[in-house]
Amino acid sequence: MRAVAKILLVEDHEEIWDFLSRRLKRRGYEVVLAHDGEEGVMKARTSRPDIILLDMNLPVLDGWSAARALKSDADTARIPIIALTAHAMSGDREKVIQAGCDDYHPKPVDFSKLLTQIGAALGTPATP
Repeated sequence: MRAVAKILLVEDHEEIWDFLSRRLKRRGYEVVLAHDGEEGVMKARTSRPDIILLDMNLPVLDGWSAARALKSDADTARIPIIALTAHAMSGDREKVIQAGCDDYHPKPVDFSKLLTQIGAALGTPATP
C-alpha cells in the first residue's frame, strides 16, 4: 500500500464534496473526485484508490449500480466502499451491504465517525 491513502469520493453535491475533500486532504489523504456513478466507476478503474466513499443517490449511474459494477470487476472488487447516504431507515444498511458496499455512513456526515470508518476499512488507526 502507498504511504498516503488515496480516497475516491463519488458525490454530486458540491457543498458535500468540497467539505469532505478539504477535510480529508488536511488529514493527509489524497482525494480523487467523481461527480456521478459512471465517472466514479471509471475513476476507480484508472486511479486505483485505496477506498471509495460512494454517495448512493447519484446522477447517470446511481450508487447502488456503481457498487455492483465495482464489486463485479476483478480490478476493483477488493477496494472497500463506504456508502454515504441520506437513507437512514431500518434495513438501509443491509441494502447497501447487499449492493456490495463494505460499510455505511448516514448523512449528514459525522466527520470523526467517518474517519474511524475509513481507518477501519484501510486497516489503519484513524487520525483525529
